[in-house]
Order: sequence, then structure tokens, then C-alpha cells
Amino acid sequence: MTVLIDDARWPGHGRLWGHLVSDASLVELHAFARAAGIGERAFDHDHYDYPGEHHARLVALGAVPVGRRELVRRLAASGLRVPGRDRTRRR
Repeated sequence: MTVLIDDARWPGHGRLWGHLVSDASLVELHAFARAAGIGERAFDHDHYDYPGEHHARLVALGAVPVGRRELVRRLAASGLRVPGRDRTRRR
């Protein structure tokens, strides 16, 4: 099991944001986020949003950097991906 991180490139609230996902387990992802001090509000169905200034710290804690496409591919392969059309229904 691996927690994956992409580069922060999505603007919002005056900063850039990236994503943290697990390639196998939401339990693993939630545990990593708790240990990293990422609040539950940052969880969005199948990933956590993180502010870009925390990228290096999250990698130092064990998140594995991958490109955006690789992150999405591995999330989908894990069976954990929630398609956009299902996001409003699962909140």
C-alpha cells in the first residue's frame, strides 16, 4: 500500500492545491492524513486536498510523488476512485 501525492497546481483560496490518494486503502489514507495533521475537511470522497507549501513535508513523511495521470490511473486501479458524477450523491 502506498500513499501517492501529485504536484500542487490547482488554484483556490489564494494558494495552489494538490491531491493525496492511496493505491489500496482509505484506512491507510485516513491514517496518513491524521499523522500528517491534515484535517477531515480536506477529504473529498477518494482523496485529500493539500496546500502546495506542504508538499515536501508530506513526501518526507512517506507520500510517493507521481504525476497527475499516474495518480489518477493508480486510484482507478485500486477501485477507490469515485467518478465525478457520483460525488454529490456520496457527500
